[in-house]
Amino acid sequence: QVQLVESGGGSVQAGGSLRLSCKAPEYIITSHCMGWFRQRPGNRREGLAAIDSDGDATYAASVQGRFTVSKDSAQNILYLQMDSLKPEDSATYYCGAHLSGSLGHCPTPPGYGMDSWGKGTLVTISS
Repeated sequence: QVQLVESGGGSVQAGGSLRLSCKAPEYIITSHCMGWFRQRPGNRREGLAAIDSDGDATYAASVQGRFTVSKDSAQNILYLQMDSLKPEDSATYYCGAHLSGSLGHCPTPPGYGMDSWGKGTLVTISS
């Protein structure tokens, strides 16, 4: 099990922005695919974005153009910049690491196939 710690959640109005952070071990940030997914109560997990070991990012259609995933390999932090937030973006957000399969490559769709994840951070968007 990999220790991943999310932070940065909170409550904002629709149209606002939030930046989520995920602290991860160095070898995970540099060598493995990492991603973000969210889950609303009673709903299935929804993959959002992923970034491979080379820094190439992919996104779900629902967040393409609004969310940006990035990583700071010097500080071992994965980010999710969320702009133009909508009430339907309200959920608990998780960062995950893909540990199986081809090292550094991300499974598809983006944000799915994570083998380890953190405890999540709650995002609430008001209309």
